[in-house]
Amino acid sequence: MPNNLRNKDKISSSDMAFLGLLTILNILNMLDRNLLSAFSNYIVPDLGLSNFQYGLLAGLAFTAFYSVAGLYMGMLADTVNRTRLISFGVTLWSALTAVSGYAWNFVSMLVPRMLIGVGESILTPSAMSLLADRFPQSRLGFAAGFYYLGASIGAGGSFLLAGYLGPAIGWRNCFYLLGGIGLILGAIVFFTRETPRRHLVDSGEKAKLPEIKEVAKIAMTAIPKSPALMAAMAGAMLFHVFISAGYYDQLWFVQERNFDKDEILKLTGFIGLAGGLTGNFVGGIGSDWFAKKTGYGRLVFLSLVLIICAPFIIAYRLAPGDSVWIPVGLFVGMFQIGAFFGPFFASIQGLIPPEVRSTVIAFSIFLMNVIGIGIGITLAGLSIDLMISYGIEEPYSLTLIGFSLFSFLAMPCFLFAGLRYNHDREKLNITESLS
Repeated sequence: MPNNLRNKDKISSSDMAFLGLLTILNILNMLDRNLLSAFSNYIVPDLGLSNFQYGLLAGLAFTAFYSVAGLYMGMLADTVNRTRLISFGVTLWSALTAVSGYAWNFVSMLVPRMLIGVGESILTPSAMSLLADRFPQSRLGFAAGFYYLGASIGAGGSFLLAGYLGPAIGWRNCFYLLGGIGLILGAIVFFTRETPRRHLVDSGEKAKLPEIKEVAKIAMTAIPKSPALMAAMAGAMLFHVFISAGYYDQLWFVQERNFDKDEILKLTGFIGLAGGLTGNFVGGIGSDWFAKKTGYGRLVFLSLVLIICAPFIIAYRLAPGDSVWIPVGLFVGMFQIGAFFGPFFASIQGLIPPEVRSTVIAFSIFLMNVIGIGIGITLAGLSIDLMISYGIEEPYSLTLIGFSLFSFLAMPCFLFAGLRYNHDREKLNITESLS
């Protein structure tokens, strides 16, 4: 039995090693996912893509498959060996990342991007379920924030890879390289032991897992019972509209702020990495501290972070290329993305029955990615192309400012969810202490 099931206040070295492995997988996940954005100034002209086509590849084509498949994969993770399932996902997306390097037009990039979404949809719902079974409720903010270091390192690393390795070996060879690394990691995960499910161990039940139909029924019954959970999901969806705008940053930098495409990749990588990692630690550790100190839910802390960051985000989009607001805005933007993950995932796991954690997390990811990112990126590309056709100046800037403003609606959603959090836990008879 894992140490933390014997002593819920301690985190063992094996738990940290397991968390480290999942974080490495998430780094690879985000590297693969962001390669298209990082290499956009190379891939768009090389494949002859419009902004709308690029938006489909980076957005809806990927996220629709990622999110819809994720609903099934989340339910599957609640019923099967989760480490073996993750191994399958890593192997699938890595093989298809390598295949993407052979693309010669829109369609030949579209097909593997869709199927990559299926493979990547497995990781986070399964990982969050595993972490909830290994870490106490009081440290879930830290665990989720640490896991999502992978998002910051992967996103920032993709730009550094494109800026340094891309000119040396080309974007296609970078796709081949990451695909090969992923196949090796997939084999390692295959031989990693599954974590006992806490609710089965604590109850003394035999390891009997529910059927998929039963999991779906429990999840769809549980979600409407918690207004805090629904508000948190709505906030996450709206916040990802902001993230969707970032997929056009490299095109915006080069075409409207006159940056060199290789130099801005390096700047984005270094500053984005610093901002994202800082945000991960502040969001994870800070929200745990805030919840213990104030008694409010972690999402109140997140709403305060977003309110403080908002003016910097707008100043960043309005600034000329030589302004200090460009590096400041890059840092703040990645900071608030990093700060989001720990409080959000720790909060929703505290509001759902343990037997359907993966399923509800997958549903949350569905909302974030299909509506927030998928539709967001696609509409942004369409908006930019329409403005260009009508001769409107700075179409990227106008579109990205509008999307950023719309995403601010996430703030009251998170505030409400955080204030309502403890009430809903009591109503749902979830009694594990945050302290």
